[in-house]
Amino acid sequence: MAEKALKPTEEKLKPKLFSVMKTYTKEQFVKDIISGIIVAIIALPLSIALALASGVGPEQGLYTAIIAGFIVSFLGGSRVQIAGPTAAFATTVAGIVAVEGMDGLAISAIMAGIILIIMGFCRFGALIKYIPGTITTGFTFGIAVTILLGQVKDFLGLTYDKALMQEKLGFESPIETVEKVKAIGLFMDTINWQALLIGVISLAILILWPKKLEKIPASLIAVIVCSAIVKLSDINVNTIGDLYKISNSLPKLTVPEVTFDRVRALIPNAFTIAVLAAVESLLSCVVADGMVGSKHRSNMELVAQGAANIGSAFFGGIPATGAIARTAANVKNGGRTPIAGMVHSVVLVVILVVLMPYASLIPMPTIAAILFIVAYNMCGWRNIRNTVKTAPKSDIAVLFVTLILTVVFDLVVAIGVGMVMAALLFMKRMADVTEAHAWVDVDDEDTDPDNILLKKIPKNTRVFEINGPMFFAATDKYKYVLSDKDIDVLCIRMRNVPAIDATGVEALMRIVKRCERHNVKVVFSHVNEQPMKVMKKAGFVEKVGEKNFCDHIDTALQRAEEIEKEIESKKVK
Repeated sequence: MAEKALKPTEEKLKPKLFSVMKTYTKEQFVKDIISGIIVAIIALPLSIALALASGVGPEQGLYTAIIAGFIVSFLGGSRVQIAGPTAAFATTVAGIVAVEGMDGLAISAIMAGIILIIMGFCRFGALIKYIPGTITTGFTFGIAVTILLGQVKDFLGLTYDKALMQEKLGFESPIETVEKVKAIGLFMDTINWQALLIGVISLAILILWPKKLEKIPASLIAVIVCSAIVKLSDINVNTIGDLYKISNSLPKLTVPEVTFDRVRALIPNAFTIAVLAAVESLLSCVVADGMVGSKHRSNMELVAQGAANIGSAFFGGIPATGAIARTAANVKNGGRTPIAGMVHSVVLVVILVVLMPYASLIPMPTIAAILFIVAYNMCGWRNIRNTVKTAPKSDIAVLFVTLILTVVFDLVVAIGVGMVMAALLFMKRMADVTEAHAWVDVDDEDTDPDNILLKKIPKNTRVFEINGPMFFAATDKYKYVLSDKDIDVLCIRMRNVPAIDATGVEALMRIVKRCERHNVKVVFSHVNEQPMKVMKKAGFVEKVGEKNFCDHIDTALQRAEEIEKEIESKKVK
């Protein structure tokens, strides 16, 4: 019943802003303004750095944060989501700009926006769960690697000779990641030690900046300090002004030239942007929900992301999505409504007009250092380490294939191959555990001796039975297991679970952690061979305790009774 009650809220096509304003207070308005200003300060250097990593001018990063940020806050399905340019798009956008130009990028972003709006109105928000966690982990790490490799040139101050590059490598300007690695190797002897020094100083500030002062972002301090060093010492280091023309003008409406042939050619790029925007924004929403105890509206969020990408494209920006780091900063600084995101956009407009000319002083090695930290923060290496240690070999294979294809080719190939692999391996897993047996009506007390209605259940124990395989697309079905918190023992019966994957184990881990918070012990009954093997490898059995894994419902209920007696005796003492 709980699941059905929640579904209408999740699927509502109503912006969160319109709901939260009913109970809005002056106190929260002040908090939202403060948070919006702080997030804008954080977004300033990041937006410039991500724009440069995407192969466009620095002001276009701010255009994106302003236009997309305001639209997502106004129309979005999350209370606290902050949108703008993100690292997830950097390599994809750079590739499109290099091949198709800004018009091609604008057309791709507009088509992606239309796809996202259609997805939202068709209630496709829930379908994002069908992309396995191993694939998102793989391509996220792959994107981080491509960002890092793309910034090595500026960090080291390398000088590329186009004629020599054409002669030795067969291209004038490296676009693909493999080409960038070859170019770095060819021109490694052109290192500018002054640029490297500025890069190292920038990294040191970014890494060592005290957490007590985190309201002043380390990236802003690195930009100010290193810009001052380069300006005052007059050392030979490239700045943004040396490579780009800076503009502080407000975004202007620009309409790209559209032809049928061009639209057809750009459809794959549009789908890549749409899938990335959907996955990243909804992932950010889920993280934010956990921080503020709210529930986002996934379909409304997709509509807002679509409108934001269309708006950004028409006003000279680049593709945008929800930014997890900026959203988290919004929450930490007291933002609790979409007003904070709208304030962040307005503040960025003021910064664009007043301070943008000074962006020409920012050294390129500092931008590279900022992007190194962005790549490190997004790579999720701990997730990969845990997956390698705990997940089935099939999940590990999907992860590394997706990662390698993202680096060597692009996201379209990586996500496509990863999804096909995950589907094929899942079908194999199901085939391996499928068996033929005589039909038994498990709901009939006369034919099923283990029917729970025939068992004596201890007073403060609840029994839940999971039926069917626990895999990435089904994990949301288990989030309502602990619906009654006024109990001592939760018994989970798994006799009809033939298989489980890494995401399924994560779902069980979340249930156990939630039970721990409410002082509820968990006992498992009749865990089959494949799930038990995966649970042991993941360290799940060790966490729960081997004695809490029982081979039959009768022994599980006896164990539950023992736990209840232990709890009762402690209360008496």
